[in-house]
Amino acid sequence: MSFSVPMPSAGPSAAPLSTAITVVSSQFLASYPVNLYISEKLVTIKEGAFTVTDVDGKDMFIVKGSFFSLHDTRRLLDSAGTPILTFRQKITTVHRRWQVYRGDSSNSKDLLFSAKKSGLVQFKTELDVFLATNRKEDHHDFKVKGSFREKSCTIYSKDNTIIGQMHKDCGVKNSILGKDVFAVTVYPQVDFAFIVAVVVVLHEINQDREGED
Repeated sequence: MSFSVPMPSAGPSAAPLSTAITVVSSQFLASYPVNLYISEKLVTIKEGAFTVTDVDGKDMFIVKGSFFSLHDTRRLLDSAGTPILTFRQKITTVHRRWQVYRGDSSNSKDLLFSAKKSGLVQFKTELDVFLATNRKEDHHDFKVKGSFREKSCTIYSKDNTIIGQMHKDCGVKNSILGKDVFAVTVYPQVDFAFIVAVVVVLHEINQDREGED
């Protein structure tokens, strides 16, 4: 299935990986580094959204979700409103685990990956990300480390290779709310929809943390 997502403009130079990393779709691979900008806005009192744009301001993705529901659910949409991913929080866990499914599904056969806090008590941000094929979860497939409060986090593959970085971009402001927009740099040959999804989960897990980061 092809989604209504344009190829983003190139960001700063970086060496491509020897092996491409595809989790969502090969449609979201670029041979060059990609800079994406993520801003949060309140759509209604019950619904919030992220907008994701590239360096030229092209709309790439929208993330929508309800604040008040039995199960916290978010969806990553393309510009036509087609669901690419569905995020659901697993309520019964203490590590704030989120599960991410293909399309508009929440069926276990469509699970792509899950992410959770690496430990119960954290002074810095650290998440473990497990692909659906990693059923034993005796090792992580990806790791996120850094400080969410400072909007400074790095995403690593299981062999400790950097594949993406989140950082605060003080030069870009939300034109409506005046809030800072944070930037995500995705390395060449890395699925940029997957990196956006990891950042969304990171944001949700850290939403209710106060003074721990």
